Amino acid sequence: MPINLDQILDIMARLRAPKTGCPWDLEQTFLSIAPYTIEEAYEVADAIEQGDMDALRDELGDLLFQVVFHARMAEEAGHFDFAAVVQAIADKMVRRHPNVFGDETVTSASDQTDRWEEQKSRERATLAANKGGQASALDNVPKALPALTRAEKIGNRAARVGFDWPDTSDVFRKIDEEIGEVHGAISSGDAEQVADEVGDLLFAVTNLARHLGTDPEVSLRRATAKFDRRFREMEKNYADEGRKMAEASLEELELCWQTVKKNTVL
Repeated sequence: MPINLDQILDIMARLRAPKTGCPWDLEQTFLSIAPYTIEEAYEVADAIEQGDMDALRDELGDLLFQVVFHARMAEEAGHFDFAAVVQAIADKMVRRHPNVFGDETVTSASDQTDRWEEQKSRERATLAANKGGQASALDNVPKALPALTRAEKIGNRAARVGFDWPDTSDVFRKIDEEIGEVHGAISSGDAEQVADEVGDLLFAVTNLARHLGTDPEVSLRRATAKFDRRFREMEKNYADEGRKMAEASLEELELCWQTVKKNTVL
């Protein structure tokens, strides 16, 4: 049976039908669905990281359904429909790729990125002018992004207008400075100040990742996954010995950790 977008749009319409639809779907709003949209995007990223193409197919479908859901609610409220969403992204891609759909020439991926950012900057300026305000280089960086990702994007935006450390060594010095300020905050006993200084330290480390060309969100996800695997291996080792990790000394646990690091490819 051939599958097309009309089928999923019809399914969504029936789920939201006032008298015959699904009670749960009928209760949802943009705000209530938004967390599911974010969750599905993460599940897409996880399937990619795992290299699981079957899961990626399914998760992309789930994410597409989120788009259909939001578009259906917008259509019901008289704002726009799914066709308008598709048209808007099509227009944007054509507008932002004059090298493909126009007469401009782009010689490299980095050149394309620069052109893309220039176009987005012009769009932000137009949007701000239409609203009677002044555009900022930091406009339209979603506040709902993961903190590390948003910090990286903010740093990139600032760097594009020249506000950045000229060299990676300067970022290291900034990190050392922030570590010192964390120590000072701890000595003060002010919990709020400690939180602020730890945030400054994390922001500086995020900028180090940016300077090194490393995605801080991906780096932390990998580090967390690595810790997860190694910790589970430690648990297994203690279970095989009929012991509980909680009963071991910190010195024993550290020795076990180092052994797991040395003897496993994790």
